[in-house]
Amino acid sequence: MNLNLLLDNLTSPALLFFVMGILAVQLKSDLEIPKSSSKFISLYLLFSIGFNGGRELSHSHFSMEMIWTVLFGVISSIAIPVYTFFLLKKKLSIENSGAIAAAYGSISAVTFVTAVSFLEIQQISYGGHMVALMALMEAPAIIVGVTLISLYGKKDENSPKFSNLIGHSFTNGSVLMILGSLIIGLLASESQAQGIAPFTTDIFKGFLAIFLLDMGIISGRKLADFIRSGWFTSLFAVVIPVINGCTVAWISKLVTGSTGDRFMLAILAASASYIAVPAAMKMAVPKANPGLYLPMALAVTFPFNITFGMPLYMMIIMA
Repeated sequence: MNLNLLLDNLTSPALLFFVMGILAVQLKSDLEIPKSSSKFISLYLLFSIGFNGGRELSHSHFSMEMIWTVLFGVISSIAIPVYTFFLLKKKLSIENSGAIAAAYGSISAVTFVTAVSFLEIQQISYGGHMVALMALMEAPAIIVGVTLISLYGKKDENSPKFSNLIGHSFTNGSVLMILGSLIIGLLASESQAQGIAPFTTDIFKGFLAIFLLDMGIISGRKLADFIRSGWFTSLFAVVIPVINGCTVAWISKLVTGSTGDRFMLAILAASASYIAVPAAMKMAVPKANPGLYLPMALAVTFPFNITFGMPLYMMIIMA
């Protein structure tokens, strides 16, 4: 059963399109998804996830389990950047350590979207509140990362205020789209939701496949730069997601009995941000090198999670 789970994931069309994108770069093909189309597809995926999450939330009954699950996720987004920062600063600069720690404490919306497809294949449901949690886990990790840099690094008078960072975290396009879609899905009636169902559900997997093709092309281009950065960052980009994902997959049973929710918590903990955090760090910590934390999150952690990570976390949950 565990082997079948891994094989199903490795042979899924979405993942194979991702591999195709990497191969296209290696073969020096001119295959490319236009930037405008890529942005539209990413917005569509976030819209679909947010709207359907809102629909699920409208059918859910408010419970203490829901509160504990959300609280557990937020606490993990604070704890992960703290412990990873102290591991990283033994080898890297304070600025790079804080930026990478923030990236791994935050989440990857694209990994979350892929995880939704993984659960659909397994016919496992998850709570709509997990979509809201995904958005809520962005800001704490960024704030912790910047705080650690300010505590251990050199003081900079030009650093932005925390209020600006928090505002930037929640007005980031991806966060705003998913939160807004969640609220709209929550408010929509059943008949209204059914009216746009072909757009919100039927074409989702096709758009996901094309989007992952684009992610494969981007990852393939960044892979060479990352390899040159050395063994420490390469090892970190694989080992830390495994530790975070496996730990959360195991201890999440203390807060929820839902297989789908536990899996999503594990994915959120194991993923690394390459959209919101780089945007925030560019503003808050310009000395941090995006040539490190971007390829780590996108070219190593993301492919690992969608190939081997997801089956691994599910095996732990179902053991």
